[in-house]
Amino acid sequence: MLVLLDSYYLAITALATGFYQLVFFLIAAFFKFDKVTDLAGGTNFGLLALLTLFLGQSYYARQLVLSAFVCLWALRLSGFLFTRIILWGEDHRFDEMRDKPFRFAMFWIIQAIWVWVGMLPVTVVNSRTDRDPDLNAADYVGWIMFFCGLALEAVADIQKLFHKRQQRQDPGSEAHWCDVGVWRWSRHPNYFGEILLWWGIFASAANVLQDGEWAVVAGPLLITSLLLGLSGMPILEASSDRRYGVDPAYWDYKAATSPLIPLPRWFYVRVPNLLKALFFFEFPCYTHRQEE
Repeated sequence: MLVLLDSYYLAITALATGFYQLVFFLIAAFFKFDKVTDLAGGTNFGLLALLTLFLGQSYYARQLVLSAFVCLWALRLSGFLFTRIILWGEDHRFDEMRDKPFRFAMFWIIQAIWVWVGMLPVTVVNSRTDRDPDLNAADYVGWIMFFCGLALEAVADIQKLFHKRQQRQDPGSEAHWCDVGVWRWSRHPNYFGEILLWWGIFASAANVLQDGEWAVVAGPLLITSLLLGLSGMPILEASSDRRYGVDPAYWDYKAATSPLIPLPRWFYVRVPNLLKALFFFEFPCYTHRQEE
């Protein structure tokens, strides 16, 4: 085991993340180049997984599996997002940031925090070279959660990409929200897959944790919070409401389709609004009806 700055590798991973994001930020800011942004985020996860695994040098089964999971997810997501931005040409999230360096920098700072905090469960597991509990039900359940989440996220991403591509190929067609495939059962199935896989990783990592190490639950909590309440669903829901809100059929679709957890429409449409908010994340901030 190589100890650099601290035995949990918190400092070295923070430094590596900061440097990695800084390099890509400078490229993006100087050349006004959107194509490296998501690539920098996803691949940073894989970098930290490999870095901490090699620093630990213990290579226990749980460490190898969780590190491989992170690398697999990072390659899949980064590759997809890079392909998408190549096809689309630019990322409209940054239309109001490109000429405002400080505001643009804040995005990259948040991305660095997302990477470092999100990786905490795997970082700590890889640093505990003197602790290797036997694999148990929590590991296997966590691994199943990971693969189910990864598969759902991948399928949802591909289905939405093809949906948007078909609409772009036929400019004369009427714009329509994505309700094909798994998107018929959830308005954000890719986000549900993302949340599920990170909680799966945490479920397996929890077998190794002791005392204050449980603070690494901040990783999946942050990812969940970002998708549910900050940079994810609220922004996309508001955008969809503005774009499609003039069509009454859109509101029928929204009322019958779960915001996150994939559920049959015949079931969800019958759930009382209070239960939707309590158990299925149907929060008021996801609805933006325009006044007549």
